[in-house]
Amino acid sequence: MSLPKTEPHNLSNELTTKSASELVALIRQRQVSPVDLVESHLRRIERINPSLNAIITIADDAIDRAHKAEAALSAGNASGLLHGLPVTIKDTIDTAGLRTTSGSRLRANHVPDSDAPVVTRLKSAGAIILGKTNTPEMAIPYETDNPVFGRTNNPYDLQRTCGGSSGGEAAAIVACLSPAGIGSDLSGSIRVPAHFCGIAGLKPTTGRIPMERHTPPAKGALSLGACIGPLARRVDDLALLFSVIADPTQFEISSGAQDYIHSDRENLRRLKVAWYVDDGTAPVQEEVARAVETAGSALSDFGFDVTRANPPGVSKGSTLWIELFSRAAALEIRSMYRGREDEAGPGVASLLRDLDREPHDFEDRIENAEHLAAAVLERERLREDLLRWMKTTPLILAPVGAITAFEHGMERVNVNGESISIFRAFSYAQTFNVFGLPSVVVPVARTAKGLPIGVQIAGPPFEERTVLAAAVVIEKALGGWQKADR
Repeated sequence: MSLPKTEPHNLSNELTTKSASELVALIRQRQVSPVDLVESHLRRIERINPSLNAIITIADDAIDRAHKAEAALSAGNASGLLHGLPVTIKDTIDTAGLRTTSGSRLRANHVPDSDAPVVTRLKSAGAIILGKTNTPEMAIPYETDNPVFGRTNNPYDLQRTCGGSSGGEAAAIVACLSPAGIGSDLSGSIRVPAHFCGIAGLKPTTGRIPMERHTPPAKGALSLGACIGPLARRVDDLALLFSVIADPTQFEISSGAQDYIHSDRENLRRLKVAWYVDDGTAPVQEEVARAVETAGSALSDFGFDVTRANPPGVSKGSTLWIELFSRAAALEIRSMYRGREDEAGPGVASLLRDLDREPHDFEDRIENAEHLAAAVLERERLREDLLRWMKTTPLILAPVGAITAFEHGMERVNVNGESISIFRAFSYAQTFNVFGLPSVVVPVARTAKGLPIGVQIAGPPFEERTVLAAAVVIEKALGGWQKADR
Protein backbone atom coordinates (compact mmCIF):
# COMPACT_ATOMS: atom_id res chain seq x y z
CA MET A 1 0.00 0.00 0.00
CA SER A 2 1.42 3.38 -0.97
CA LEU A 3 1.14 6.55 1.02
CA PRO A 4 -2.36 8.05 0.97
CA LYS A 5 -3.11 10.36 -1.94
CA THR A 6 -2.70 14.06 -1.19
CA GLU A 7 -3.27 17.44 -2.76
CA PRO A 8 -2.18 18.10 -6.38
CA HIS A 9 1.45 18.84 -7.10
CA ASN A 10 1.82 22.52 -6.20
CA LEU A 11 4.01 24.85 -4.20
CA SER A 12 2.57 23.63 -0.90
CA ASN A 13 3.31 20.02 -1.79
CA GLU A 14 6.83 20.92 -2.94
CA LEU A 15 7.56 22.63 0.36
CA THR A 16 6.53 19.67 2.49
CA THR A 17 8.77 17.25 0.56
CA LYS A 18 11.94 19.33 0.79
CA SER A 19 14.63 18.48 3.31
CA ALA A 20 15.08 20.50 6.47
CA SER A 21 18.42 21.81 5.20
CA GLU A 22 16.84 22.97 1.95
CA LEU A 23 14.03 24.70 3.81
CA VAL A 24 16.38 26.52 6.16
CA ALA A 25 18.36 27.81 3.16
CA LEU A 26 15.20 28.91 1.34
CA ILE A 27 13.99 30.77 4.43
CA ARG A 28 17.30 32.61 4.81
CA GLN A 29 17.30 33.52 1.12
CA ARG A 30 13.77 34.91 1.60
CA GLN A 31 12.45 32.54 -1.07
CA VAL A 32 10.09 30.86 1.39
CA SER A 33 8.14 32.41 4.23
CA PRO A 34 8.03 30.60 7.59
CA VAL A 35 4.30 31.32 7.58
CA ASP A 36 3.79 29.58 4.22
CA LEU A 37 5.95 26.70 5.41
CA VAL A 38 4.02 26.12 8.65
CA GLU A 39 0.67 26.52 6.90
CA SER A 40 1.69 24.03 4.20
CA HIS A 41 2.54 21.41 6.81
CA LEU A 42 -0.66 22.07 8.77
CA ARG A 43 -2.72 21.59 5.61
CA ARG A 44 -0.94 18.32 4.88
CA ILE A 45 -1.43 17.14 8.45
CA GLU A 46 -5.15 17.86 8.12
CA ARG A 47 -5.36 15.70 4.99
CA ILE A 48 -2.97 12.85 5.77
CA ASN A 49 -2.76 12.46 9.53
CA PRO A 50 -6.25 10.96 10.10
CA SER A 51 -5.17 7.75 8.35
CA LEU A 52 -1.83 7.60 10.18
CA ASN A 53 -2.43 9.05 13.67
CA ALA A 54 1.19 10.15 13.79
CA ILE A 55 0.74 13.68 15.18
CA ILE A 56 -1.51 13.67 18.22
CA THR A 57 -1.29 17.29 19.44
CA ILE A 58 -0.90 20.43 17.32
CA ALA A 59 0.82 23.49 18.76
CA ASP A 60 -1.77 26.29 18.86
CA ASP A 61 0.93 28.92 18.61
CA ALA A 62 2.74 27.52 15.54
CA ILE A 63 1.28 30.13 13.15
CA ASP A 64 1.97 32.97 15.59
CA ARG A 65 5.57 31.84 15.96
CA ALA A 66 5.87 31.65 12.17
CA HIS A 67 4.69 35.26 11.87
CA LYS A 68 7.24 36.33 14.49
CA ALA A 69 9.96 34.44 12.61
CA GLU A 70 8.97 36.22 9.40
CA ALA A 71 9.06 39.61 11.14
CA ALA A 72 12.49 38.83 12.57
CA LEU A 73 13.77 37.98 9.09
CA SER A 74 12.42 41.26 7.74
CA ALA A 75 14.26 43.09 10.50
CA GLY A 76 17.48 41.15 9.85
CA ASN A 77 17.24 39.29 13.15
CA ALA A 78 17.27 35.60 12.26
CA SER A 79 17.70 33.78 15.56
CA GLY A 80 19.74 30.73 14.65
CA LEU A 81 20.52 27.79 12.37
CA LEU A 82 16.91 26.57 12.32
CA HIS A 83 15.15 29.93 12.00
CA GLY A 84 11.57 29.39 10.83
CA LEU A 85 11.86 25.60 10.47
CA PRO A 86 8.85 23.61 11.77
CA VAL A 87 9.75 20.46 13.72
CA THR A 88 7.86 17.84 15.71
CA ILE A 89 8.68 16.35 19.11
CA LYS A 90 8.04 12.87 20.52
CA ASP A 91 5.31 12.92 23.16
CA THR A 92 7.69 11.74 25.89
CA ILE A 93 9.64 15.03 25.82
CA ASP A 94 8.32 18.06 27.71
CA THR A 95 7.15 21.09 25.74
CA ALA A 96 6.06 24.15 27.70
CA GLY A 97 2.35 24.87 27.28
CA LEU A 98 1.90 21.91 24.93
CA ARG A 99 0.35 18.65 26.15
CA THR A 100 2.87 15.89 26.79
CA THR A 101 1.41 12.50 27.74
CA SER A 102 3.92 9.69 27.17
CA GLY A 103 0.88 7.79 25.89
CA SER A 104 -0.33 7.26 29.47
CA ARG A 105 -3.68 7.96 31.12
CA LEU A 106 -1.66 9.21 34.08
CA ARG A 107 -0.56 12.16 31.97
CA ALA A 108 -3.42 12.44 29.49
CA ASN A 109 -3.99 16.11 30.35
CA HIS A 110 -0.46 16.98 31.44
CA VAL A 111 0.77 20.35 30.15
CA PRO A 112 4.39 21.04 31.20
CA ASP A 113 5.33 24.45 32.55
CA SER A 114 8.77 24.37 30.97
CA ASP A 115 10.63 22.84 28.04
CA ALA A 116 13.05 19.95 28.07
CA PRO A 117 16.61 21.20 27.38
CA VAL A 118 16.54 19.72 23.88
CA VAL A 119 13.38 21.73 23.08
CA THR A 120 14.91 24.88 24.56
CA ARG A 121 17.91 24.47 22.24
CA LEU A 122 15.68 23.97 19.19
CA LYS A 123 13.67 27.09 19.99
CA SER A 124 16.83 29.09 20.66
CA ALA A 125 18.01 28.12 17.17
CA GLY A 126 14.75 29.44 15.72
CA ALA A 127 12.80 26.22 15.24
CA ILE A 128 9.00 26.30 15.45
CA ILE A 129 7.37 23.41 17.34
CA LEU A 130 4.61 22.12 15.09
CA GLY A 131 3.22 19.42 17.39
CA LYS A 132 3.77 16.22 19.35
CA THR A 133 4.04 12.73 17.85
CA ASN A 134 2.59 9.48 19.11
CA THR A 135 4.47 6.94 21.22
CA PRO A 136 3.72 3.64 22.97
CA GLU A 137 2.61 3.96 26.59
CA MET A 138 5.71 4.94 28.54
CA ALA A 139 7.80 4.27 25.41
CA ILE A 140 7.93 0.53 26.07
CA PRO A 141 7.42 -1.74 23.00
CA TYR A 142 8.37 -1.68 19.33
CA GLU A 143 4.81 -0.79 18.30
CA THR A 144 3.33 2.69 18.69
CA ASP A 145 -0.05 2.22 20.36
CA ASN A 146 -1.42 3.54 23.64
CA PRO A 147 -4.67 3.92 25.61
CA VAL A 148 -4.81 7.70 25.12
CA PHE A 149 -4.47 8.10 21.35
CA GLY A 150 -4.50 4.59 19.91
CA ARG A 151 -2.13 3.20 17.31
CA THR A 152 -0.05 4.83 14.61
CA ASN A 153 0.04 3.19 11.18
CA ASN A 154 3.01 2.74 8.87
CA PRO A 155 2.55 5.07 5.86
CA TYR A 156 3.70 2.30 3.50
CA ASP A 157 1.15 -0.22 4.76
CA LEU A 158 -1.54 0.90 7.17
CA GLN A 159 -1.87 -2.66 8.50
CA ARG A 160 1.71 -2.57 9.75
CA THR A 161 3.39 -0.73 12.58
CA CYS A 162 5.68 2.27 12.15
CA GLY A 163 7.80 0.88 14.98
CA GLY A 164 8.43 2.23 18.45
CA SER A 165 8.87 3.99 20.54
CA SER A 166 9.54 7.05 18.31
CA GLY A 167 7.10 5.61 15.79
CA GLY A 168 4.81 8.62 15.47
CA GLU A 169 7.83 10.80 14.77
CA ALA A 170 9.10 8.55 11.99
CA ALA A 171 5.65 8.18 10.43
CA ALA A 172 5.10 11.95 10.45
CA ILE A 173 8.45 12.64 8.80
CA VAL A 174 8.22 10.04 6.03
CA ALA A 175 4.66 11.19 5.23
CA CYS A 176 5.97 14.78 4.94
CA LEU A 177 3.86 16.03 7.84
CA SER A 178 7.08 17.34 9.38
CA PRO A 179 10.54 18.04 7.93
CA ALA A 180 12.38 16.63 10.95
CA GLY A 181 12.01 16.00 14.66
CA ILE A 182 13.24 14.58 17.92
CA GLY A 183 12.85 11.10 19.39
CA SER A 184 14.47 9.02 22.11
CA ASP A 185 16.15 5.63 22.16
CA LEU A 186 16.86 2.97 24.81
CA SER A 187 16.52 -0.18 22.72
CA GLY A 188 16.38 1.09 19.14
CA SER A 189 13.46 3.48 19.59
CA ILE A 190 14.85 5.98 17.05
CA ARG A 191 16.51 3.48 14.73
CA VAL A 192 13.74 0.87 14.45
CA PRO A 193 11.08 3.42 13.37
CA ALA A 194 13.57 4.99 10.94
CA HIS A 195 14.22 1.52 9.47
CA PHE A 196 10.51 0.68 9.29
CA CYS A 197 9.57 4.01 7.69
CA GLY A 198 12.48 4.54 5.29
CA ILE A 199 14.03 7.65 6.84
CA ALA A 200 17.26 8.53 8.67
CA GLY A 201 17.72 8.55 12.44
CA LEU A 202 20.63 9.15 14.81
CA LYS A 203 21.17 7.56 18.21
CA PRO A 204 23.99 9.74 19.57
CA THR A 205 26.67 8.77 22.06
CA THR A 206 25.01 8.22 25.43
CA GLY A 207 25.09 11.45 27.41
CA ARG A 208 25.72 13.69 24.40
CA ILE A 209 22.23 15.27 24.56
CA PRO A 210 20.50 16.09 27.88
CA MET A 211 17.72 13.67 28.87
CA GLU A 212 16.08 15.93 31.47
CA ARG A 213 12.30 16.27 31.35
CA HIS A 214 11.82 13.03 29.46
CA THR A 215 9.17 10.62 30.77
CA PRO A 216 9.96 7.96 31.76
CA PRO A 217 13.22 9.40 33.12
CA ALA A 218 16.62 7.87 32.39
CA LYS A 219 17.72 7.20 35.96
CA GLY A 220 20.29 4.83 37.41
CA ALA A 221 21.34 2.04 35.08
CA LEU A 222 19.06 3.43 32.34
CA SER A 223 21.38 6.41 31.97
CA LEU A 224 23.97 4.05 30.47
CA GLY A 225 21.84 3.45 27.38
CA ALA A 226 19.04 5.99 27.01
CA CYS A 227 19.44 8.99 24.74
CA ILE A 228 17.62 11.64 22.72
CA GLY A 229 18.33 12.18 19.02
CA PRO A 230 17.05 13.53 15.69
CA LEU A 231 15.06 11.93 12.86
CA ALA A 232 14.76 13.32 9.32
CA ARG A 233 14.40 12.28 5.70
CA ARG A 234 18.03 13.09 4.86
CA VAL A 235 21.25 12.37 6.74
CA ASP A 236 22.51 15.95 6.41
CA ASP A 237 19.40 17.08 8.29
CA LEU A 238 20.43 14.84 11.18
CA ALA A 239 23.79 16.61 11.26
CA LEU A 240 22.03 19.99 11.22
CA LEU A 241 19.75 19.20 14.14
CA PHE A 242 22.47 17.39 16.04
CA SER A 243 24.74 20.43 15.84
CA VAL A 244 21.99 22.42 17.59
CA ILE A 245 20.89 20.01 20.32
CA ALA A 246 24.14 18.25 21.33
CA ASP A 247 26.47 19.20 24.13
CA PRO A 248 29.76 20.41 22.64
CA THR A 249 32.86 18.23 22.85
CA GLN A 250 36.21 18.12 21.11
CA PHE A 251 34.39 16.18 18.38
CA GLU A 252 31.70 18.80 17.87
CA ILE A 253 30.27 19.04 14.36
CA SER A 254 31.35 22.29 12.73
CA SER A 255 29.94 21.56 9.29
CA GLY A 256 27.41 19.30 7.61
CA ALA A 257 28.10 15.67 6.92
CA GLN A 258 28.36 16.30 3.17
CA ASP A 259 30.91 19.09 3.75
CA TYR A 260 32.93 16.70 5.85
CA ILE A 261 32.99 14.14 3.04
CA HIS A 262 34.27 16.68 0.53
CA SER A 263 36.86 18.18 2.87
CA ASP A 264 38.19 14.94 4.32
CA ARG A 265 37.59 12.43 1.55
CA GLU A 266 40.98 10.74 1.70
CA ASN A 267 40.85 10.26 5.47
CA LEU A 268 37.43 8.65 5.15
CA ARG A 269 38.70 6.34 2.45
CA ARG A 270 41.31 4.97 4.81
CA LEU A 271 38.76 3.93 7.42
CA LYS A 272 38.07 0.25 7.98
CA VAL A 273 34.47 -0.96 8.19
CA ALA A 274 33.27 -4.32 9.52
CA TRP A 275 29.82 -5.61 8.58
CA TYR A 276 27.87 -8.49 10.05
CA VAL A 277 24.42 -10.04 9.75
CA ASP A 278 24.59 -12.71 12.46
CA ASP A 279 24.98 -11.60 16.06
CA GLY A 280 24.35 -15.05 17.46
CA THR A 281 21.03 -13.92 18.95
CA ALA A 282 18.60 -13.38 16.07
CA PRO A 283 18.52 -14.72 12.51
CA VAL A 284 17.98 -12.07 9.82
CA GLN A 285 15.54 -12.03 6.90
CA GLU A 286 17.34 -12.56 3.59
CA GLU A 287 16.21 -9.18 2.20
CA VAL A 288 17.60 -7.43 5.28
CA ALA A 289 20.92 -9.28 5.02
CA ARG A 290 21.21 -8.36 1.33
CA ALA A 291 20.59 -4.71 2.18
CA VAL A 292 23.52 -4.73 4.61
CA GLU A 293 25.77 -6.29 1.95
CA THR A 294 24.59 -3.69 -0.57
CA ALA A 295 25.43 -0.88 1.84
CA GLY A 296 28.84 -2.43 2.44
CA SER A 297 29.47 -2.50 -1.30
CA ALA A 298 28.56 1.19 -1.54
CA LEU A 299 31.13 2.02 1.14
CA SER A 300 33.72 -0.17 -0.56
CA ASP A 301 33.10 1.51 -3.92
CA PHE A 302 33.71 4.87 -2.27
CA GLY A 303 37.04 3.66 -0.93
CA PHE A 304 36.38 2.41 2.59
CA ASP A 305 38.21 -0.78 3.60
CA VAL A 306 35.20 -3.07 4.09
CA THR A 307 35.40 -6.58 5.55
CA ARG A 308 32.92 -9.04 7.01
CA ALA A 309 33.63 -9.57 10.71
CA ASN A 310 31.72 -9.79 13.98
CA PRO A 311 32.96 -7.17 16.45
CA PRO A 312 33.76 -8.48 19.93
CA GLY A 313 30.91 -8.38 22.41
CA VAL A 314 28.00 -8.03 19.98
CA SER A 315 26.80 -11.56 20.72
CA LYS A 316 26.29 -10.53 24.36
CA GLY A 317 24.53 -7.25 23.63
CA SER A 318 20.91 -8.36 23.90
CA THR A 319 21.46 -10.42 27.05
CA LEU A 320 23.26 -7.53 28.70
CA TRP A 321 20.43 -5.18 27.68
CA ILE A 322 17.98 -7.33 29.62
CA GLU A 323 20.27 -7.57 32.65
CA LEU A 324 21.05 -3.84 32.69
CA PHE A 325 17.83 -2.17 31.65
CA SER A 326 14.80 -4.45 31.69
CA ARG A 327 14.14 -4.59 35.42
CA ALA A 328 15.34 -1.02 35.99
CA ALA A 329 12.83 0.30 33.45
CA ALA A 330 10.03 -1.81 34.93
CA LEU A 331 10.73 -0.58 38.47
CA GLU A 332 10.75 3.04 37.32
CA ILE A 333 7.38 2.61 35.65
CA ARG A 334 5.94 0.77 38.65
CA SER A 335 6.85 3.71 40.88
CA MET A 336 4.96 6.05 38.54
CA TYR A 337 1.81 3.90 38.53
CA ARG A 338 1.76 3.02 42.23
CA GLY A 339 -1.77 3.53 43.53
CA ARG A 340 -3.09 4.12 39.99
CA GLU A 341 -2.48 0.70 38.48
CA ASP A 342 -6.04 0.59 37.11
CA GLU A 343 -5.11 3.38 34.66
CA ALA A 344 -2.39 1.29 32.99
CA GLY A 345 -2.92 0.15 29.41
CA PRO A 346 -2.41 -3.50 28.40
CA GLY A 347 1.37 -3.33 27.93
CA VAL A 348 2.12 -1.54 31.20
CA ALA A 349 -0.44 -3.65 33.08
CA SER A 350 1.34 -6.82 31.92
CA LEU A 351 4.68 -5.40 33.03
CA LEU A 352 3.26 -4.54 36.46
CA ARG A 353 1.80 -8.04 36.86
CA ASP A 354 5.17 -9.59 36.06
CA LEU A 355 6.81 -7.46 38.75
CA ASP A 356 4.14 -8.42 41.29
CA ARG A 357 5.02 -12.08 40.77
CA GLU A 358 8.61 -11.46 41.88
CA PRO A 359 9.59 -12.13 45.50
CA HIS A 360 10.34 -8.93 47.37
CA ASP A 361 12.16 -10.00 50.53
CA PHE A 362 15.49 -8.56 51.55
CA GLU A 363 17.59 -11.46 50.23
CA ASP A 364 16.00 -11.17 46.80
CA ARG A 365 16.67 -7.43 46.67
CA ILE A 366 20.30 -8.09 47.53
CA GLU A 367 20.50 -10.75 44.81
CA ASN A 368 19.00 -8.41 42.21
CA ALA A 369 21.47 -5.69 43.16
CA GLU A 370 24.35 -8.16 42.84
CA HIS A 371 23.12 -9.24 39.39
CA LEU A 372 22.95 -5.63 38.25
CA ALA A 373 26.44 -4.90 39.57
CA ALA A 374 27.79 -7.96 37.77
CA ALA A 375 26.09 -6.86 34.55
CA VAL A 376 27.60 -3.38 34.79
CA LEU A 377 31.07 -4.87 35.29
CA GLU A 378 30.58 -7.25 32.36
CA ARG A 379 29.38 -4.34 30.21
CA GLU A 380 32.50 -2.35 31.06
CA ARG A 381 34.78 -5.28 30.29
CA LEU A 382 33.17 -6.00 26.93
CA ARG A 383 32.96 -2.31 26.04
CA GLU A 384 36.67 -1.91 26.69
CA ASP A 385 37.40 -4.87 24.39
CA LEU A 386 35.13 -3.45 21.70
CA LEU A 387 36.62 0.05 21.85
CA ARG A 388 40.13 -1.40 21.66
CA TRP A 389 39.08 -3.35 18.54
CA MET A 390 37.50 -0.22 17.04
CA LYS A 391 40.82 1.63 17.13
CA THR A 392 41.68 -0.28 13.96
CA THR A 393 38.13 -0.87 12.69
CA PRO A 394 36.23 2.27 13.71
CA LEU A 395 32.99 1.72 11.78
CA ILE A 396 30.47 -1.11 12.16
CA LEU A 397 27.73 -1.81 9.62
CA ALA A 398 24.83 -3.99 10.75
CA PRO A 399 21.10 -4.63 10.41
CA VAL A 400 18.80 -2.52 12.55
CA GLY A 401 16.89 -5.69 13.26
CA ALA A 402 16.03 -9.10 11.89
CA ILE A 403 12.83 -7.99 10.16
CA THR A 404 11.06 -5.12 8.42
CA ALA A 405 7.79 -3.56 9.61
CA PHE A 406 5.50 -6.21 11.08
CA GLU A 407 1.71 -6.32 11.21
CA HIS A 408 -0.05 -4.63 14.12
CA GLY A 409 -0.33 -6.65 17.30
CA MET A 410 2.24 -9.31 16.54
CA GLU A 411 4.29 -10.70 19.42
CA ARG A 412 6.38 -13.20 17.44
CA VAL A 413 7.65 -13.34 13.87
CA ASN A 414 8.97 -16.09 11.62
CA VAL A 415 12.51 -15.51 10.38
CA ASN A 416 13.96 -18.10 8.03
CA GLY A 417 11.72 -20.78 9.49
CA GLU A 418 12.41 -19.88 13.12
CA SER A 419 9.83 -18.25 15.40
CA ILE A 420 11.35 -15.46 17.50
CA SER A 421 9.96 -12.77 19.79
CA ILE A 422 9.70 -9.20 18.56
CA PHE A 423 12.14 -8.14 21.29
CA ARG A 424 14.74 -10.70 20.22
CA ALA A 425 14.41 -9.54 16.60
CA PHE A 426 16.03 -6.21 17.50
CA SER A 427 19.11 -7.43 19.35
CA TYR A 428 21.17 -5.62 16.69
CA ALA A 429 19.81 -2.25 17.82
CA GLN A 430 19.94 -3.04 21.55
CA THR A 431 23.67 -3.80 21.42
CA PHE A 432 24.68 -0.20 20.67
CA ASN A 433 22.57 1.11 23.55
CA VAL A 434 24.39 -1.28 25.86
CA PHE A 435 27.78 0.01 24.75
CA GLY A 436 26.69 3.65 24.42
CA LEU A 437 27.95 4.08 20.84
CA PRO A 438 26.62 6.53 18.25
CA SER A 439 24.64 4.81 15.52
CA VAL A 440 22.88 6.23 12.49
CA VAL A 441 20.24 4.54 10.33
CA VAL A 442 19.96 5.24 6.61
CA PRO A 443 17.44 3.68 4.18
CA VAL A 444 19.01 1.46 1.53
CA ALA A 445 16.38 -0.77 -0.09
CA ARG A 446 12.79 -2.01 -0.25
CA THR A 447 11.42 -5.51 0.20
CA ALA A 448 9.46 -7.30 -2.52
CA LYS A 449 6.35 -5.98 -0.74
CA GLY A 450 7.65 -2.41 -0.92
CA LEU A 451 8.61 -2.06 2.75
CA PRO A 452 11.67 0.06 3.58
CA ILE A 453 14.91 -1.48 4.82
CA GLY A 454 17.47 0.57 6.70
CA VAL A 455 20.94 -0.29 7.94
CA GLN A 456 22.84 1.13 10.88
CA ILE A 457 26.40 2.42 11.04
CA ALA A 458 27.98 2.63 14.48
CA GLY A 459 31.24 4.27 15.50
CA PRO A 460 33.38 5.13 18.52
CA PRO A 461 32.00 7.41 21.25
CA PHE A 462 31.55 11.06 20.18
CA GLU A 463 32.31 10.27 16.53
CA GLU A 464 28.84 11.22 15.31
CA ARG A 465 30.36 13.19 12.44
CA THR A 466 32.13 10.11 11.10
CA VAL A 467 29.10 7.82 11.22
CA LEU A 468 26.98 10.54 9.60
CA ALA A 469 29.55 10.94 6.83
CA ALA A 470 29.53 7.21 6.16
CA ALA A 471 25.74 7.29 6.09
CA VAL A 472 25.81 10.08 3.49
CA VAL A 473 28.04 7.91 1.28
CA ILE A 474 25.43 5.14 1.42
CA GLU A 475 22.58 7.61 0.94
CA LYS A 476 24.15 9.18 -2.15
CA ALA A 477 24.99 5.79 -3.66
CA LEU A 478 21.62 4.12 -3.01
CA GLY A 479 19.18 7.00 -3.04
CA GLY A 480 18.18 7.25 0.62
CA TRP A 481 14.63 8.43 1.27
CA GLN A 482 12.46 8.15 -1.79
CA LYS A 483 9.26 10.10 -2.27
CA ALA A 484 6.43 7.58 -2.47
CA ASP A 485 4.09 7.53 -5.46
CA ARG A 486 1.08 9.76 -4.90
